[in-house]
Amino acid sequence: MNLLFDLDGTLTDPVVGITTCIQHALRQLGREPPERSELTRYIGPPLRATFAELLVTDDQSLVHQAMVWYRERFEAVGMFENEVYPDVPTGLEALVAKGHRLFVATSKPRVFAERIIDHFGLSAYFVAVYGSELDGRNSSKVDLIQCLLKNECLDLADTWMIGDRAQDVRGGRANGIRTIGVLWGYGSQDELRAADADLLVHNMSQVVDTMCH
Repeated sequence: MNLLFDLDGTLTDPVVGITTCIQHALRQLGREPPERSELTRYIGPPLRATFAELLVTDDQSLVHQAMVWYRERFEAVGMFENEVYPDVPTGLEALVAKGHRLFVATSKPRVFAERIIDHFGLSAYFVAVYGSELDGRNSSKVDLIQCLLKNECLDLADTWMIGDRAQDVRGGRANGIRTIGVLWGYGSQDELRAADADLLVHNMSQVVDTMCH
């Protein structure tokens, strides 16, 4: 099988880095940011939409400036304020050992995603890392997965998208592949059911069991 893994909330828990960088960007724009606990729902969705919502604006220049401030801190510090979920490495190792081909499919910019995967010693498990571009291309999971499937010439019947948010499930379904919603991240069971995930799992070992039996 070809298994496409989301990054944030699926492979790693980025809560400190992402929420702190959002707060930093808002403060630089003279806005009082929400508490970190109120920002966890923005882990996963594209950043442009997040700032448009938080700033209550359609002004793309303002959104762009927020992203500049966010990325300044994220590149220097925030991307490593992050930790791998404990059972992820052993799960990835088991999946590769069974002959599955693994890919990362994240809305996070590819240049950051590659550094994060490498930093945490996960690069050896993945055929390739796919993410958005800094200009916004492929920030939609639908577009990103379409690009990955085309570039890698993957058989839709042998491919699954695995992630913790509705965007992951909808992106997979829109491209005709099956989906697994993981419940250890930042999407709720209701969110993933509403997006019509094919399966819901509570831990990485259930992903391995599903794919290896």
